[in-house]
Amino acid sequence: MPAFNLNLGRHVGLTHVIDKGLGAHAWEDILEVAGDHISIVKLGWGTAYVTRNLERKLDVLHDKPVVIGGTFFEVVYAKDKLDDYKRWLNELGLTHVEISDGTIEIPRERKLELIADFARDFTVLSEVGSKDSSVEYSVAEWTQWLNEELAAGAWKVITEAREGGTAGIFDSSGGMRTGLIEEIANVVGPANIVFEAPTKAAQAWFVKQFGPSVNLGNIPPDEVIPLQTLRLGLRGDTLKEVLLGDTQRVHAS
Repeated sequence: MPAFNLNLGRHVGLTHVIDKGLGAHAWEDILEVAGDHISIVKLGWGTAYVTRNLERKLDVLHDKPVVIGGTFFEVVYAKDKLDDYKRWLNELGLTHVEISDGTIEIPRERKLELIADFARDFTVLSEVGSKDSSVEYSVAEWTQWLNEELAAGAWKVITEAREGGTAGIFDSSGGMRTGLIEEIANVVGPANIVFEAPTKAAQAWFVKQFGPSVNLGNIPPDEVIPLQTLRLGLRGDTLKEVLLGDTQRVHAS
């Protein structure tokens, strides 16, 4: 802890961290310095399936909700292994599950049925948005689908951006679709959404636009501490807006 108190206040925003295959010892180091600022850990796409000594890693992460990436759910769906997947999650002691359809097309009604089904036994995070950067859904489609998935039983809905910020709420060049994001937030409510924001520029924009309690996802482990400083206004990007209470919102171009 700091040697003195700046009375910076607290935020309630979720920090959803993406793991691309770190080992148990690496996670011990991360949790030692940044554990207080991590809300949930996602084992990206299918990395959990090919990780050696996964149980040891999960033992280290036992105080954190852990979820396997939505792309792996899509593989499970395509292979018709949903019941086996539930059993595996239970064997691993996982209480959260991510459901997405960003690569494989799942009919809307079927996706909602799957959310409701898994929500009986797990905390569901459902993801909306295509991983194909050439696919752009309308505001009406985004808001309808996000609200439908919340109504079906999702705890939080995730807006797709990929781990590099090149799809979904981003365009293929990495630019943020800010108008779309604002409309989504206005209709669905920021507290219900985890906005994927893998880059510093995106993280700063979200904090400026929606405040330090915005829920952010796909945060690299080494960006957890930097993100916390953005949330607290300890970095030039957000100092005026957060620390000094400047209510002027700065929009990304």
